[in-house]
Amino acid sequence: MMETTDSNRNLLSVEEIDTYIGQFHILEGVSVDVAKGSITVLLGRNGAGKTTTLKTIMGLTPPRNGRVIFDGQEIQGKQAFKIANFGIGYVPENRAVFRALTVMENLKLAERKKGDLDRHADFIFELFPDLERLSKLKGNHLSGGQQQMLAVARALVPDNKLLLIDEPSEGLAPILIQQMMEAIRKLRETTTILLVEQNFIMASQLAERYVIIDDGKSVHRGLMSDLVQNQDLIHQYLGASIQAPISTSEVQ
Repeated sequence: MMETTDSNRNLLSVEEIDTYIGQFHILEGVSVDVAKGSITVLLGRNGAGKTTTLKTIMGLTPPRNGRVIFDGQEIQGKQAFKIANFGIGYVPENRAVFRALTVMENLKLAERKKGDLDRHADFIFELFPDLERLSKLKGNHLSGGQQQMLAVARALVPDNKLLLIDEPSEGLAPILIQQMMEAIRKLRETTTILLVEQNFIMASQLAERYVIIDDGKSVHRGLMSDLVQNQDLIHQYLGASIQAPISTSEVQ
């Protein structure tokens, strides 16, 4: 049973969207609410439609039906760069770092307004000190973890009210996953986050709320503290993606 939420608290409301890629009906009536100042995670098996949901919000795969409301304004159908200008940052699954450019050049390209990087550099390098040390290194010389840090850092250059972050832990060593988790926790103090994360332990420690997407449909949502106690629901919709049981005392 889907839980209802107070729309007045939501920075983002995705309402019954249908998204097609070519002839394929990928999302069928997906709904997602993201409360201001929260971390909400999209959960589901591989291919369930989580990444497509983020791309639909960003206007990269526009919905054929339904509404996307951000900060009180409908944004569905608008061009991706216009949606970004409303204050939404997007960190794609494949990182999309410009490999021939240096770290600083990658960050500079993310500016929407002149001086964005100067205004936010201290905050970015406090979150990711490795990037300051490697600022003159080109993207193709960065490790996978460093590229992921750079991908997140680019979304912090302009002023964003909402960050869409797709699989930040993918391919990272455990110590880097911990670093990424700490960075996302700190980001929550200043912005709202919608996260796609296959690592259930990481997701359950970061997010206050969850939405499960299964076969292109949003099938369940609620408090993460409730989900970690519901092994039947976890097994039904997430199955082998669960790495280990987790207790509510571990959820932050």
